[in-house]
Amino acid sequence: MTGSSDSRLHRRLIDSLYTEAMLLADEARGYFDEAGRAERETLDPLIRVGFSCESLKVTTRLMHVIAWLLTQRAIDAGELTAGAALDPSRRLGVSPLVDSELLRGLPPRAALLVASSADLHRRVSLLDAAQGMPAGVALSPVHQLRDRIAHASDRLAPGRR
Repeated sequence: MTGSSDSRLHRRLIDSLYTEAMLLADEARGYFDEAGRAERETLDPLIRVGFSCESLKVTTRLMHVIAWLLTQRAIDAGELTAGAALDPSRRLGVSPLVDSELLRGLPPRAALLVASSADLHRRVSLLDAAQGMPAGVALSPVHQLRDRIAHASDRLAPGRR
């Protein structure tokens, strides 16, 4: 594949993910502001708090994804260099963890929005992780796991290594 066809493919992928993220954000906003509010009121008080937390996590995930995708669009438009996009402030960011046990107690539509936002963030994180790597080089699942463990241990015990 040539560089220009790679660029077109990248642009189409980014545009597709951006559209998906914006539609999901609009759906989440509509649900959590309207129908979800009524469903939330029927829940046990503890699950109601969890419902509210998960709705914030959905918003956080989607805003991280949208910001990252806008950065990619800026690169494609020549407004930002690929090197500048490697700055930590322009990277995707960590997704808030999904409380799987709580997820089972949420209304089905809320659970679907939580799962969809987590899946979209996971897919975009694969693209973010590949940023800055030479073309055609991808981390093996073993290397990805090793890097995730190293990053997690750094966060748990800073300065140790």
